[in-house]
Amino acid sequence: MKYVELRNLAATFCHLFLVRCCYLLINFIYRKASVLILSFFFFLFSFSLVKASSILISMDETQTNHLKAYGIAYRTLASELDVDWLLNYRGGSFLIKYVKDVENECKIRGVAYEVIADARANTILTEIANPEANMEVVRLEKKPKIVVYSPKNKLPWDDAVTMALTYAEIPYDLVYDEDVLQGVLVKYDWLHLHHEDFTGQYGRFWAAYKNAEWYQNDVRLQEQTANRLGFKKVSQMKLAVAQKIRDFCAGGGFLFAMCSGTDSFDIALSAEGVDICHSMFDGDPADVRCQEKINYDKTFAFKDFKLDMNPYNYEFSNIDVTPSRNIDRSDDFFVLFEFSAKWDLVPTMLTQNHDRVVKGFMGQTTAFKKELVKSEILVMGETKVGNEARYIHGNFGKGQFTFYGGHDPEDYQHLVGDPPTDLNLHPNSPGYRLILNNVLFPAAKKKKQKT
Repeated sequence: MKYVELRNLAATFCHLFLVRCCYLLINFIYRKASVLILSFFFFLFSFSLVKASSILISMDETQTNHLKAYGIAYRTLASELDVDWLLNYRGGSFLIKYVKDVENECKIRGVAYEVIADARANTILTEIANPEANMEVVRLEKKPKIVVYSPKNKLPWDDAVTMALTYAEIPYDLVYDEDVLQGVLVKYDWLHLHHEDFTGQYGRFWAAYKNAEWYQNDVRLQEQTANRLGFKKVSQMKLAVAQKIRDFCAGGGFLFAMCSGTDSFDIALSAEGVDICHSMFDGDPADVRCQEKINYDKTFAFKDFKLDMNPYNYEFSNIDVTPSRNIDRSDDFFVLFEFSAKWDLVPTMLTQNHDRVVKGFMGQTTAFKKELVKSEILVMGETKVGNEARYIHGNFGKGQFTFYGGHDPEDYQHLVGDPPTDLNLHPNSPGYRLILNNVLFPAAKKKKQKT
């Protein structure tokens, strides 16, 4: 009996031990599975949070680098992702669906941003959609193809637009007279005219720099190009180039010009078939009746101007206000007009800024006399003191153009031979922001609001 009892007791103990082991094993598996399941659902929840969020790039005073923020927007478009431009919301902010690469680029470029949940993004969009709010959402859908009309030879000045594009890390191509005449502009959406003289008078630098090596080299290269392309005069070649640019804009292109690229372009178009160049520029006298032969119907922006026929003057006409200007630098500011975002979409885009008052800056063409601006042209920024139009926009054919007076928004009086502006010192420049508004402008399409 004792043997049987011991055997039964041992069997019972083994049974209980096995049951306990099974329980512990099952409990271990259960706990591990729970952790795995919880981890899996936590991962799904976290992923959904990231997926259901956006990147808000504010463009008000809190932004650390306004100029590079435009580069982020352009790079996003280049990645075939949409960007919402929130007009008049915190200085014209950008809203982008969350992508890790976009966040990384913001960090690398020093651009301030916030990752916000969908609920907050929807609240912002609802605020903007309010009919009483002077705000609007514009969807940027496709990167514009950018080109700059600029000489291939080195000249002793820089161009604000190329500096802005380079600093913002927005890619662009360079073209000059021969390229334009060969018809390459059809490949592009947006064209900037470098500091240029389309009248064939070599920038009216003759009086001060006719003995300078850079001036003589420029004249020689221009004449060689004109002869190679079959033109007797540089002025004739420049007119042909101006007409190609006119056709680019008429066909739906976006044109942007600063400084002398503005008025010299219009003057060249108006003087088609008229010799307005003195002998030191083209080898023969100007037409003594050239002024009365000017055709203002052929210009983009200006009317009733008078040519400056004194070759010793650093001026093309009386469009530019510089000679008659009497504004102290401390008082030199221009004001951006505020437009209705829901009704005047184009000028609203072009005037987005964190500061409505922009410090002035000079150039060969500093600003435009308002009385010489055509009535249908929209003045977007003006200097109140001298009644100057500083920043103007208009339509031409199917395209649009913007003229911006002055040479460099962060160099008050940029002289020939001065060093280029270091934009690392001016990452929040309101004057440079106007340039970059124009760069993004061709990508815009008005977003349909939900009803």
